[in-house]
Amino acid sequence: MNFNKHSKLEGQHAFLGASKYHWINYDEEKIAESYLRFKATQQGTIYHAFAAQCISLGQKLPKSAKTLNMYVNDAIGFRMIPEQVLYYSDNCFGTADSICFRNRMLRIHDLKTGVIPAHMEQLEIYTALFCLEYGIKPSDIDIELRIYQNDEIFYHNPEADEIVPIMDKIITFNKVLNKIKEQEG
Repeated sequence: MNFNKHSKLEGQHAFLGASKYHWINYDEEKIAESYLRFKATQQGTIYHAFAAQCISLGQKLPKSAKTLNMYVNDAIGFRMIPEQVLYYSDNCFGTADSICFRNRMLRIHDLKTGVIPAHMEQLEIYTALFCLEYGIKPSDIDIELRIYQNDEIFYHNPEADEIVPIMDKIITFNKVLNKIKEQEG
């Protein structure tokens, strides 16, 4: 049999693809809802890339109370680095939307474009990763975390006793995972 060539689709996955087979159990309403979430995720990726480009170029957006504008303008104002990977190990790393560390002050900002409520735990993990990667004690610095979502800014200034347990878990869980990997050969 000579199979049809679909070279432009190689490596891609269809929304109704076999690898995401759960859709066969959906009704019309559920598939529409799922597709709208998928599109929102794609749009969020585009917004993040646009924001990172604006920050990198120092291109402020018109002053307004819109999420994207506030996020970009604040990141530029604080001279933040967009899309910075924070690395502890191959088992534990993440990308902060924007970050800066200056004068003992760590700032991490997160842009949320969806409607699902954001959680500060994500930014606390970034904080723990930053402290582990750069050998900085959370008790020796000031920390400001911000989530930009739904035209609001949510602030959190965690204390060391909130970050140290996360750091400890990262270290412990990393050892557990490495031991499993060793046993696998």
